[in-house]
Amino acid sequence: MKRTLVPSSSPYAPIVGFSRAVRVGPFVSVGGTAPIDPDGNTVGVGDAAAQTRQCLETIKAALEAAGASLADVVRTRMLLTQIEDWKEVARVRGEYFSTIRPVDTVVEVSGFINPEWLVEVEVDAVLASGEV
Repeated sequence: MKRTLVPSSSPYAPIVGFSRAVRVGPFVSVGGTAPIDPDGNTVGVGDAAAQTRQCLETIKAALEAAGASLADVVRTRMLLTQIEDWKEVARVRGEYFSTIRPVDTVVEVSGFINPEWLVEVEVDAVLASGEV
């Protein structure tokens, strides 16, 4: 199967050696997406909702670059440094996925590479068989 890499604009991508998304056949995985703008600056410092929105917008663009969309998402993973932020994060997630309804996991982690980040988001998507 063909493997398509969607590059990341994260300043950490060349250091770690990762892509924003990888598509193999109808499967697309988008790795841990931080709340950063295209220049690598943290968006929404101290605001979990704003950070979640930035993560999901970055993911949306990565999916589109891979030939997919948010409608193809089957799983989300919400990684939080402060579990008490889950309601704000869930509300924003709902803005994007309330009708799509992929499965979800929310976990608290001890931290990220950048301590300003309160959230990272991962998604997996599967395109309908006719869209390979």
